[in-house]
Amino acid sequence: MNTGVQRSSATPGGARTATTMPVGTEPGADFDKGKNVPLIAMAHGIPYVATASVDRLHDLEAKVEKAMSLHGARYIQVFVPCPLGWGSKPADTVKIARLAVESGLYPLFEAEYGEIIASTKIRRKVPVSEYLKIQRRFAHTLKNEAQLARIQAVADQHIRRFGLIDEQGD
Repeated sequence: MNTGVQRSSATPGGARTATTMPVGTEPGADFDKGKNVPLIAMAHGIPYVATASVDRLHDLEAKVEKAMSLHGARYIQVFVPCPLGWGSKPADTVKIARLAVESGLYPLFEAEYGEIIASTKIRRKVPVSEYLKIQRRFAHTLKNEAQLARIQAVADQHIRRFGLIDEQGD
């Protein structure tokens, strides 16, 4: 569980929390120190690993049903924004989840025994700034081109790694 109120190993780089430095050249959580738990689970070769998001409930339901049908370890990580910790409006929860997926920051995929078997293509790619601008925890990042570029680079890496956009860019 990573609500955003306190920094954890899952806090994204640049995000401000109650326990991150609010000042300096790069305020917020450190980059490159987080842990990607789905990838860690995949590295252990467990039978089923998936990511899901609250903006796609049918996908989440299908992944839970699949996980329940399998034997052995199963791990599903669900993206659920925290309005209090992220400094966003409760009414924007589903929008934030959708923008995280559509920017490439939160890839949706399934893996079996350490191998990716499916990923959800991005419907309409958006820049990470669209996702960041509706959360107070990233307000400072929008003014810091270096931090913004680093976050965009993370999203772009996910898009390539998980094949989130067809080769033609559709």
